[in-house]
Amino acid sequence: MKIYGIRNCDTVKKARKWLDDAGIDYQFHDFKKDGLSADTLVQWEQALGWEALVNRRGTTWRKLPEPVRDNIDAQSAHQLMIDNPSLIKRPVVESDQGVNVGFSADQWAEQFNR
Repeated sequence: MKIYGIRNCDTVKKARKWLDDAGIDYQFHDFKKDGLSADTLVQWEQALGWEALVNRRGTTWRKLPEPVRDNIDAQSAHQLMIDNPSLIKRPVVESDQGVNVGFSADQWAEQFNR
């Protein structure tokens, strides 16, 4: 299992603590520090759709100019997420169950049978 996110993100901290408490092994990739490849992002977009990946509640989204937010599409969203990884909803999880985004203790308990 591989967890992608930003180390100091509260949701990522909660997710990592949940995994640690559940004894689930994982690798952590800080895409703000370690970067994010366009190929990885394309795989996530194909699995989840670009809309699911864009964090419209975060500061990065709110700082975008209104015309950019109003006219976002798959191509522009892709480039924005490459240029601003903090725009990606977190955490993104790659596991045997596929790719998912976000953290919910209840959903994770069901998904990872814990």
